[in-house]
Amino acid sequence: MIEFVWGKILGVQVIFTDADYPFADSKYAQVKEYFTGEYLETFFLPGDEGALFVGTGTEDLTDIHILKELMAKACKQLKKLKQYKFTMILDRIMEKNDVSVLTACTEGICLGLYDMPTYKSGQKEEAWQVSILGIPGKELERAKQGVTEGAILTEAVTFAREMVNRPGNKLRPMDFAEEIRHLMEDTKIEGEILLKEDLEKLGMGALLGVGGSSEYPPCMMVLRYRGNPAVKDVTGLVGKGITYDTGGYCLKPGESMNGMQGDMGGAAAVAGALYALARRKERVNVTAVLPLCENRISAGSLVPGDVLHTYSGTSVEVGNTDAEGRLILADAVAYAVRKEKVTRVLDIATLTGAVVGMFGNTIAGVLCDDMQMWDAFREASTKAGEKYWLLPFGKEHEKMLESQIADLKNIGGKFCGTITAGLFIRHFAEGTPWIHVDIAGTAWVKTPVYEYQNAGATGAGVETIYYWLKTS
Repeated sequence: MIEFVWGKILGVQVIFTDADYPFADSKYAQVKEYFTGEYLETFFLPGDEGALFVGTGTEDLTDIHILKELMAKACKQLKKLKQYKFTMILDRIMEKNDVSVLTACTEGICLGLYDMPTYKSGQKEEAWQVSILGIPGKELERAKQGVTEGAILTEAVTFAREMVNRPGNKLRPMDFAEEIRHLMEDTKIEGEILLKEDLEKLGMGALLGVGGSSEYPPCMMVLRYRGNPAVKDVTGLVGKGITYDTGGYCLKPGESMNGMQGDMGGAAAVAGALYALARRKERVNVTAVLPLCENRISAGSLVPGDVLHTYSGTSVEVGNTDAEGRLILADAVAYAVRKEKVTRVLDIATLTGAVVGMFGNTIAGVLCDDMQMWDAFREASTKAGEKYWLLPFGKEHEKMLESQIADLKNIGGKFCGTITAGLFIRHFAEGTPWIHVDIAGTAWVKTPVYEYQNAGATGAGVETIYYWLKTS
């Protein structure tokens, strides 16, 4: 629990500075011997008026990512020091920024103090008090709004993290749907859960082909938020929700199986972003379609060479059972377009190992057939502090998905795996403006890359989708 307080000194003072801090003219003169002000360097001066110095170096203090790192670094140090009350002195940061950056600063604070829930006995939540100084009085109300927004975004990100981190036996497809339903309870989001028998009636052959043979049956969740009913435009958000991925009969190597409970990071990101939009009452219309299932091995599971008939009527030759995410997204995207009548669609998924080979754990890959959508999404990513890269594609890549026995095959061959996976999904958008986000590399880190991360899930995509729709 974190309580924010305004305008008074509370516990340790956190001072962000480079080497130019006027140490000689202050009570902290001795600190200069130990602190050089390098980026993310820290020095703690204990005492009745204790202070934690955090170095800003020569970094750009208008960069959202930098601000989040600085806040998180400070809070991680305070956690180690067991300092549960502290004051953030933000005057230097506010010299270069509008108070709107307090949204990002709040996220950095909250994520720096966040501890991932575990199944260890005795884990407890600490109570924190955070005072903020350095805000001009006339901007105080806007500053408070920024802190509120940052706290809600943190809730959304940590929900996504906690779902992705949850072991596969603790989050079956219906469990996940119930967690999402519970998250949305106090918002103006309407939802429904399509069960296995509903999927059968709809002819969801791709989703059923992947998840229908599991002991824990598939389902599909549809969430509708209408924040601006005066306009007809509705954005479709489709997130991959494989709650555990063995690879099916194209079984993954043992070392690649670890972390596969997180193959529902796309669905978790969509749910988190939609929650934040609804909590903030943003004026946008969104329909989320989340296909949820497991990819396991059983007597009736898919094998290479099978042909599936999708919701849209497209037949698909299964070339690889570990290319399952694009199959369930195919049915979900087609449902969003045909049944829900969305006017543009974004799909997001932990989809390909190829994107990890290209960009590692810090950049997600994007395909898009509408440059205005991409420009808006890229702009939103700068507000979120996330990184994305637009990949090219052409007819030669589409030809790689041609099948001799069906309309399409679900894998394009040895090369261009991220591109062909995205283009497979694009087919089911049926000309609706489309953007595809592959977060296979960014949704999970074994070792945190940034200070506001923990080992495990990152909540990738939540904030960028939120800002993209908020500013649309």
